[in-house]
Amino acid sequence: MNSRTAALPANWTTDLAILELAGARIARRDDHLIVRTPQNRWAHWANFLLVTDPATVSDADRWTAAFAEEFPDAGWVAVGLPTTPDATGWARHGIDIQPLDTLAAMAAPHETPPVPGYEIRPFTPDDWAHDVERAIAENAATRAQDPAEFAAFVTAQARQRRRLMDRGVAAWFGAFSKSRLLADLGIVLCGHRARYQDVSTDPEHRRRGLASHLLGVAGQWAARRGCAEWVIVTEPTNAAGRVYRAAGFRAVPGGAEAYRKPPPAAVSPAL
Repeated sequence: MNSRTAALPANWTTDLAILELAGARIARRDDHLIVRTPQNRWAHWANFLLVTDPATVSDADRWTAAFAEEFPDAGWVAVGLPTTPDATGWARHGIDIQPLDTLAAMAAPHETPPVPGYEIRPFTPDDWAHDVERAIAENAATRAQDPAEFAAFVTAQARQRRRLMDRGVAAWFGAFSKSRLLADLGIVLCGHRARYQDVSTDPEHRRRGLASHLLGVAGQWAARRGCAEWVIVTEPTNAAGRVYRAAGFRAVPGGAEAYRKPPPAAVSPAL
C-alpha cells in the first residue's frame, strides 16, 4: 500500500482486509481505491470507491464522476471517505454523508455471564439459512431495500461468510431459544486486529445482555488466535454504541460514507 492508504482509519483498513479475504479485487490509484466483489454484485459497500487522500474528501464533483466512470451501470453511489467532509457539495448530488463511529479496544471485551434461557454457540451450516431468512424478514418489514436484490445480496453474503468461517479466519456466534436465532454477530481476523460484524438482536429480546455476552464470546475467540486490538463500527446515533463503550471500546479516528440509494426501479448491474 502507498502512504496515503496506510493512513486510513481502522474502519476502512479492516473493511478492506475482510473484503480481500472474501475475494474482492482492489485496484489502487494514487489517491483512491476501486473495490469490486464479483461474488456479490448486489453489495454496495463491496463495490465502491474509497478515497485515500483526506485533503480531497469534500470534492464531491470529482468523486461522483469517478464512481460513475468505474461503475457506469450501478444504481447507487458509494464512496468511502477517510474523514468526514463538508457535506454541501455531496448534497447537490443527492448523496448523504454518514460519519462512522469507529471504536477500538486494546483488550478483548470481558465475557459477561450467559443470559438464562438462551443457548450461545457458533453457527452451524444450517444456521446460515435461518440468518438469511431473518434478514429478509426484517427488510420486508422496513422496506429499506428492494426485496429481490436484498435477498440476492444477503444470500451471497452468507455464502462468503460461511467460507471465511470454514477457513478459520472468522467466526459467527448466535443466541438461540428453541432453535430460533434471536441475536448474532461475527468477528473476522484482520492481522493483529479483530473486526466485529453485524451485531444484531431481535427487538423483543433486546436489553437482556445478549449483545454484551456475544461481544465477549467472540472477543475471547479472537484473543486465543493472537489478536491484540478489537474494532467495531456503528453509526453515531446508534444506541448500541453505549453497549460497546461499556464493554471497553473507545472512539478512535474514523471515516465516513457518502451514499445514495438506488431508485426503486433500479436493476442490479453486472459489475
